[in-house]
Amino acid sequence: MLVSDPEGKFKPQALLSTNPDATPRQIVEWFVQRWQLEVTFEEARAHLGIETQRQWSDLAILRTTPALLGVFSLVTLFAHHLLQGQALPVRQAAWYSKELPTFSDTLAFVRQQLWPVAISWMSPEEPDMVKIPKALLDRLTDALAYAA
Repeated sequence: MLVSDPEGKFKPQALLSTNPDATPRQIVEWFVQRWQLEVTFEEARAHLGIETQRQWSDLAILRTTPALLGVFSLVTLFAHHLLQGQALPVRQAAWYSKELPTFSDTLAFVRQQLWPVAISWMSPEEPDMVKIPKALLDRLTDALAYAA
């Protein structure tokens, strides 16, 4: 079936199905359902390296992709738990505005929550330790969370 935008903002797009009995409504519903999966794979490719593994064996590749998707799921679930219904902060740049958070925002948010705890937990109580103000630690964590 051919889907076109009556306002002409988007190019016409063909939606195909191998099921000759599928109705146009079913085909559109299947396309919409699949879109979430496509976005998940695109984000996992961009931020977790799916499809860029450099292993030498097929078995290693078969193990890596599910593990990376598992990491994607854990990061998403962890952020959902931490936010408790609040909106995820969306980082904006002067040259790029976005309305909704991306996986990179989610990953940075989770890093910002985990790293300070890990740093303070591992820090020994020694007299030669240099303490920094919390505001500086927050700025460093924020910068590193998006750069990593």
